[in-house]
Amino acid sequence: MNATLTVAVIGAGPVGLAAAAHLAERRLPFVVLEAGDSPAAAIREWGHVRLFSPWRFDIDAAAARLLADTGWARPGDDRLPTGAQLADDYLQPLADLPVLKDNIRYGTRVAAVTRLGLDRLRGTGRDETPFLIRLADGEDLVARAVIDASGTWRTPNVLGASGIPAHGETAAAAYVESSLPDVLGRDRDRFTGSRVLVVGAGHSAANTLLALAELGSGTTVTWAIRAASPARAYGGGTGDALPARGALGTRLRESVESGAIELMTGFGIQRVSPGPDGVVVSDGTREITVDRIVSATGFRPDHTLASELRLDLDPIVGSTRALAPLIDPNEHSCGTVPPHGVAELTHPESHYYAIGVKSYGRAPTFLLATGYEQARSVVAALAGDWEAAREVRLDLPETGVCDSNPIGSGDGCCS
Repeated sequence: MNATLTVAVIGAGPVGLAAAAHLAERRLPFVVLEAGDSPAAAIREWGHVRLFSPWRFDIDAAAARLLADTGWARPGDDRLPTGAQLADDYLQPLADLPVLKDNIRYGTRVAAVTRLGLDRLRGTGRDETPFLIRLADGEDLVARAVIDASGTWRTPNVLGASGIPAHGETAAAAYVESSLPDVLGRDRDRFTGSRVLVVGAGHSAANTLLALAELGSGTTVTWAIRAASPARAYGGGTGDALPARGALGTRLRESVESGAIELMTGFGIQRVSPGPDGVVVSDGTREITVDRIVSATGFRPDHTLASELRLDLDPIVGSTRALAPLIDPNEHSCGTVPPHGVAELTHPESHYYAIGVKSYGRAPTFLLATGYEQARSVVAALAGDWEAAREVRLDLPETGVCDSNPIGSGDGCCS
């Protein structure tokens, strides 16, 4: 394929911009297609949340090199940024670099990716045929490769315990909050004095629960999990290599033990029914009536835009088949995921790669540092530097239960 054609990167979040930085360093032509009106548009929606990963794990190496040439002041490696600080202090300056800025298109939503003149059935000459990228406004672009770093923030999991919406869940949408509301900030009025049910066992649930417990003012907080025990959600405590992650679980356990948070275990939601006194949530045996539900049940990837490409997805995890056993949440936490790169991310559709949290399917074991290494390896392969592409290295902090957040969350909802 013509090497002068553009590499299309979908998404201007941290991993998409990391891919752009590596492409810029290797002087490969690229375009970044971002649906939002700024870089890190999804992260800004949960900007009040503090990450449990300190800055040293949150900055891509190629991005840091490009920024250093401009005199950018790197944040202290051991500080914990909020989502807003990650966006404002790192991703915005990165996106504003001339070498990136002129190649980023905001307000540009990708509707579909296919091969120019070929549907999924046609194989002759497929690998040499450029990609056709159809935008939501009808414009068509062509590219030699596609790096999909669009994430999963827009496709949350449902409340229903069986993986499909609970009975009445759609009709009760007005009572349901998405993951990580700003309980102590812009969304405070919606929660103060309310009966709130938080569903989910990851870090986004923990952050919201602790914020609600702090809110007080007559607010009652109930936490529902499907597991028989909350032990996994409490994490590694003082043994966690990321102290903020360990502290989060410890604070959550203490809040449950003190009675500030009521815990319901073994609660798999089957029905959600709006009523005159609020919304009734039932697992078929027990029920609870609340005013608000926070769905912190994680996220899943949407591969609809690539439906005409030849993807080989693991039937359980939803990642590539080669990656699935390395990220299986039944076997791994964030910090025990082995190093991986282009070899594990390759589909039968050559030169198409999903990277970042989208590459993990439904596995909640993703950390930013993992996505940055994916970006480096994939771009090295696209540059023909297979030695660098295959030399995958990753040093992650072990212990702790990971969440399906776009990045992860940390030691509280506010600075």
